[in-house]
Amino acid sequence: MVKGNRQSKPLMSEIMKKHFQLFAAIALLALCSLAASAQDRGYWRASTSTARLITGDIAISNTKLTINFLSFPVVQARRLKPAEVSAVFDADVNAGIEGTLYRLSIPAGRRFLHHNTLCGDEDTHWMATYVAGHSMQVAFFSGDAEPVFKFGAIQNSPALCGTYTYTR
Repeated sequence: MVKGNRQSKPLMSEIMKKHFQLFAAIALLALCSLAASAQDRGYWRASTSTARLITGDIAISNTKLTINFLSFPVVQARRLKPAEVSAVFDADVNAGIEGTLYRLSIPAGRRFLHHNTLCGDEDTHWMATYVAGHSMQVAFFSGDAEPVFKFGAIQNSPALCGTYTYTR
């Protein structure tokens, strides 16, 4: 009986070690997925003339988008696949890139810098983001239906209101 107990201690130690390794791997995977989905969170400075003229600097949090000190509720709809990101932004589809699609509601009458609107006389309902390094590209869309993220469809879509570039 004593001999059996001596052998079970190393066995228990191995089991505990494997459980710890499994837990550590799961925790690391969870942290990486949170970091990937939170890349666009935070304060961004307008870096193109279009962004400076229409939106100015923006900030994205888990629950809101802030444009020119005005906040609007946002909900993350889904992650965008590399081909979808490439259809909207000038991004290499083979680079393993991802973006994020958000649902929001910005009234057509809401004016920003220089009395500009995001989607002309239509409400803005969708926002797509793509982060590469210290740069983020944002596209705004009108229409209730989710935008179709395919090359031909997006380039000819009247729902695409505009794309903007920001930096950190």
